[in-house]
Amino acid sequence: MERMMRLLSRIVLAAALVSAPLATPAFAKDAKPAAASAKTFIAFAAASMKNALDAVDAAYAAKSGNKITASYAASSALAKQLEQGAPADVFISADTAWMDYAIKNKSVNPATRIDLLGNSIVLIAPKDSKIDHVDIKQGFDLAKLAGDGKVTTGDIKAVPVGKYAKAALEKLGAWKAVEPKMAMAENVRAALALVSRGEAVLGIVYSTDAKVDPGVKIVGTFPADSHPPIIYPVAATANAKDGTADYLSFLKSSAAKATFEKYGFSYLIKPTS
Repeated sequence: MERMMRLLSRIVLAAALVSAPLATPAFAKDAKPAAASAKTFIAFAAASMKNALDAVDAAYAAKSGNKITASYAASSALAKQLEQGAPADVFISADTAWMDYAIKNKSVNPATRIDLLGNSIVLIAPKDSKIDHVDIKQGFDLAKLAGDGKVTTGDIKAVPVGKYAKAALEKLGAWKAVEPKMAMAENVRAALALVSRGEAVLGIVYSTDAKVDPGVKIVGTFPADSHPPIIYPVAATANAKDGTADYLSFLKSSAAKATFEKYGFSYLIKPTS
């Protein structure tokens, strides 16, 4: 009888264990998946920034767990898209004029604006071109150098690199003769591609662009005083998501500085971290 009672007790205990809910560790009660707090920010950035900013964004994603989706185009096109209500959290322009435009149209938050980067413009040719070195100075004859070919840059009426290029050529006395030979591109990377493919004999792009395309070579550098300073301002948009300030802080960090300088940009501020 005693054996029977012990057997029944074991059966009851086993049934209770099976029917009981699994225990949950106390710390898991309020725990959330790591990805639940991650955010995605949209950056509108000048086309010339692609390689450098992609690297910076990858470093930020690894550090923060957040993701940056970057849209690259001419600063003019991006500023107008923001004006029309395109969703973005950050705007990085290749000149101050289009950032001023965005501020005027209340597309960005002026309190967050920082002039972050600098650059230079250079004359490039296809890598197999016979043109090797050009002394760019007052009176140099770009039209003669181009011969029957085309010289490309960004649209001189809107795209920052084109505006810098025209200003430099006018100051150096080369614009009037070369104007009929100019081929305008929608952004600096499009101009770079025209030279890389041999569709233009020469091009005027940023030095940072020339360094990332093995199909071209730099044959001359424009004097810094031949055009307005090349400045890349950055700001949060007027409708930026909460947390955008953290991304902007990373752009101002020593880690970002090292990456931007690796790609040839000059860093215009003192890193904040």
